Amino acid sequence: MGVDAYSLFAAAMGIGIVAGLRSFTAPAAASWGAHLGRLHLHGSPVAFMGATAAVGSFSLLAAAEFVADQLPWTPNRTVPASLLVRIVTGGLSGSCLFVSSGASAAIGAVLGAIGGVIGAFAGYQARTRLVRGFKVKDVMIAVPEDLLAVGLAYVLVFLV
Repeated sequence: MGVDAYSLFAAAMGIGIVAGLRSFTAPAAASWGAHLGRLHLHGSPVAFMGATAAVGSFSLLAAAEFVADQLPWTPNRTVPASLLVRIVTGGLSGSCLFVSSGASAAIGAVLGAIGGVIGAFAGYQARTRLVRGFKVKDVMIAVPEDLLAVGLAYVLVFLV
């Protein structure tokens, strides 16, 4: 990822926001990026992200989350346990983007974690308000939110 510092900071924060929207989409994208050679993580603490097992695991978790998000008993993304997962996956994904650019894994993790919090609360507020405002079923907003998370993750990992 040969990008300038501002773009790198924005990308790490952005991938964290993706994690805030859909907790496993961000690490799935980072894992695919590493596996396909777009992110260079060799010899780093996050090198495991490029392993086939990581790609498979995060991809399955992301797919399961898209389904679970539609279930009525799925907890809100801002409850402590859900928020913690988004902070961790945002941090992990942000770290991958920073490491790939030869920058500090810790700074990338912090920015990704902050993005995870922002994405969780902003995504919750946006979705809730859109459902109420348009007077539609939740799925009518949830599916476009899924597509937004996947699209943003793709852009940040593969195009930035």
